[in-house]
Amino acid sequence: MDKISFARVRAAICLVRILRQWLLVGPLIVAGCTVDAAATKPVRLVKVLPNFVDHQDRVALSPSLYERDAYQYHLRTHHEERGGLLFEVQWKSKEVVSLTLKVEMRGNRGKNQTTAVIEQAVRTRGWFSTWSRVALKGDTYTQFGELSAWRATLWDGDKLLAEQKSFLW
Repeated sequence: MDKISFARVRAAICLVRILRQWLLVGPLIVAGCTVDAAATKPVRLVKVLPNFVDHQDRVALSPSLYERDAYQYHLRTHHEERGGLLFEVQWKSKEVVSLTLKVEMRGNRGKNQTTAVIEQAVRTRGWFSTWSRVALKGDTYTQFGELSAWRATLWDGDKLLAEQKSFLW
């Protein structure tokens, strides 16, 4: 009787070890097998940073992120020091292609709603992400007024490849 119960205990211990290994490794295998839909897209928008620029085309007074945020707050509260809007767009493509970057903006000037569109031809440099800048400056910015919402898109001719938009779009 002792030999039979010892064998059962030993089998139960082995079973517990196998289950523990599968509980630890199983989720990792499942997570590795699932494919992120965004990662499989050949072209995607990674990040869009809308920033105010002053009359000397600066978004910050020094290269510090803290300084950039502080200067953006300053420009947000001091309208007379703004010279325009600069959209810095990070995008990625798995192949070298020429595309069109389009930034659409909605704003208001007093009680009137305004819109503006900026288009720019862009080209990738390979597997790494690419930063592109588009700006709304001068009289066009003055007539546009305050930015309410934006949408950045990448186009190949008339085919929409990627899109990123603000919350209020």
